[in-house]
Amino acid sequence: MSNSSNPPGVARRDPGPTTAPARPSRVRRALTRARTWLPGLLLVSPSILLIGVFVYGMIGWNTRLALSDKHAPIQDGEFVGLVNFVALWQEARWPAAVGNAIVFTVVFVGGALFMGWLLGLLLDKGIRGEAVFRTLFLAPMAVSFIATGVVWRWLMNPAPAERATGLNALFVHFNLDFLVNDWWTAPDLGMAAMALPAIWQLAGYIMALFLAGFRGVSEDLREAARVDGCSEWGVYRHVVMPQLRPVLLSAIIILGHMSLKVFDLIIAIAGQQIVADVPAVYMWAMVFEVRDPAKGATIASYLLFAVAVFVIPYLVWTVRKERSEGR
Repeated sequence: MSNSSNPPGVARRDPGPTTAPARPSRVRRALTRARTWLPGLLLVSPSILLIGVFVYGMIGWNTRLALSDKHAPIQDGEFVGLVNFVALWQEARWPAAVGNAIVFTVVFVGGALFMGWLLGLLLDKGIRGEAVFRTLFLAPMAVSFIATGVVWRWLMNPAPAERATGLNALFVHFNLDFLVNDWWTAPDLGMAAMALPAIWQLAGYIMALFLAGFRGVSEDLREAARVDGCSEWGVYRHVVMPQLRPVLLSAIIILGHMSLKVFDLIIAIAGQQIVADVPAVYMWAMVFEVRDPAKGATIASYLLFAVAVFVIPYLVWTVRKERSEGR
């Protein structure tokens, strides 16, 4: 006897499964995710491979060479640890080269920042022919450091007054003999004079950065400050300049790492004279003249570390800022 409660003559329907449809398997979910990032990864994989080999691979090879005693091209180097890094400071030339690089960096970074900020401020105030002035200020960026060095070597010729050329001849012509000086050959301020061509070439680029920062500040904020009684200088000091800190930091990073590894400008103006020696020139001499691979790699490692001191904090700050803005 059937216990079914269905009326006679009515077929019983199968209720079907009582559970919800099964979720996609892990493999299916993985394939779905792969469709989003795999095409992009395939597109950038050649760049990743090239950077891995020719940037980080070369850094690793250079570090391995710096930690060895391979002081001749045909010599098989063995691991010696930090011996080369310590021994380098016991040479008279290396501390002098580091000191020259510090003087060059301070004058170059400070001078380019000041000139770039001043030019950007003048253009932000609005002057006739702004496009012409922007072109003139940015034109030196199109010139290589080698060409700049050749021209400025003539301008900063250290010949005395009776044989003066360049700027010294100009000073003599206008009876300004007290301004005649030794320029880059001076033992104390030689590297400060060496930074003048670099300031001339990079000031326009820094001007463009600051001008973009000035134009990015809302006009409403400036008007609100003026309504509150701020003078025009007060508007720039209390409203505009605080918002230019990211631009200032970027400019310092760019100029700082360029100055630490400067080579072509020094060679074009002074050659390999000790009075204008910097770590990059010293490294070149060790590798191609003295033929000491380990010492050249050690100097290169110091340069890499110095550049990393500038760049890594900026990258960390940028990532943190992007994450905070994304929240």
